[in-house]
Amino acid sequence: MDDLATGTAAPPTAAEREKALGVRRMKAIATGFLVLATVVFVAARWAEARGAGAWSGYVQAAAEAGMVGAMADWFAVTALFRRPLGLPIPHTAIIPTRKDALGDSLGEFVGDNFLSDAVVRRRLAQMDVARRFGGWLAEPRHAERVTEELSALARAALTILRDEDVQTVFGQAITRRVSARQVAQPIGALLERVVADGGHRGLVDLVVDKAHGWLVDNREAVLSVVAEESPGWSPRFLDRTVANKVHRELVRFAEAVRDDPGHPARQAVDAFLADTASDMQHDPRMIAQVESLRDRTLAHPQIQELITSVWAAARTMLVEATEDPESELRARATAAVRSFGVRLADDPRMRAKVDTWLADGTAYVVTTYQEEITALITDTVRAWDPAETSRKIELHVGRDLQFIRINGTVVGALVGLAIYTAGQLLG
Repeated sequence: MDDLATGTAAPPTAAEREKALGVRRMKAIATGFLVLATVVFVAARWAEARGAGAWSGYVQAAAEAGMVGAMADWFAVTALFRRPLGLPIPHTAIIPTRKDALGDSLGEFVGDNFLSDAVVRRRLAQMDVARRFGGWLAEPRHAERVTEELSALARAALTILRDEDVQTVFGQAITRRVSARQVAQPIGALLERVVADGGHRGLVDLVVDKAHGWLVDNREAVLSVVAEESPGWSPRFLDRTVANKVHRELVRFAEAVRDDPGHPARQAVDAFLADTASDMQHDPRMIAQVESLRDRTLAHPQIQELITSVWAAARTMLVEATEDPESELRARATAAVRSFGVRLADDPRMRAKVDTWLADGTAYVVTTYQEEITALITDTVRAWDPAETSRKIELHVGRDLQFIRINGTVVGALVGLAIYTAGQLLG
């Protein structure tokens, strides 16, 4: 309808040319009926003047009434779109001159009869949208199509979003969220449960085992460190002897801690962890230190870079997953869509809830924005060019309107014949 709004006549399409041909054909047929009635009327008058029988009066009356009916209906049909014979007769050219009023009436009609709460709810109840939609989603090809469309939508959204903006917002959101939460007490409670359950012992075993292995494999490094710490006046053979002694004691100590679950060193670690867990929950000084460490850690540039890089990794993963029809993400999404469709089709309670939500939401929209919706109709009609609007409407309904002229000719002739007959019978 852009040509209606701008007032420029767009080149006719093939369908419009076909409709125009149909309108012209029907106009010719309707005009033919008028011409036929006129010819019959003239012939009947001529026959009557030549002394024909009473039949000529009946034919003349029928033909005369047919001409009147044809002309009256021609005037009525023509007056919808233009002024008959170009004469400024009142209440003619109705569509071009009353276009705005017709648009207002159309908008009011649509608002009252289509955009009311009761009409919307009744229509949605008849449609049984939830059950039909659920059955549609339950079919594999439809579920795959929905997943494909959602994937395309997700890729479009990921393409539109600027990585720099998202990374900044993402990093700030994580930082604010973590900074706003206390971490000392939850960590202390978690550590307390781990120590109580002995969950830390595996880590202690690993550390002790690694320490023992390192001492065994790096004997010379230990000896070198001990020798470097010896006094300068100490003989070298004595330094070596002391270093060997220290190394043996360290290895023996590591073996003892490794092999003895009840070793005092292990007990000391348990006590240290338990005290630390308690302090993190109850000692204000410890809590403040942990929270301060949290803030310093979050503020570290490398941590911020790590947080923002999460978005880049997530974006890449999502794009690849949505592009691949065989990806696990799309397979799970398709299965979830089908599962939802089956539930929606088979579960009356869920179906009733969805129908209620849909009815409430639709009713709210049409009742809240009824004026805006009807204004779309009226404003659109107001923007149309009057002459082009009249031409377009005549192109679409003009063929059917020509039947009014044909019917007017036929009905008029029958009514005229009936009136003339009644007059003759009544004397």
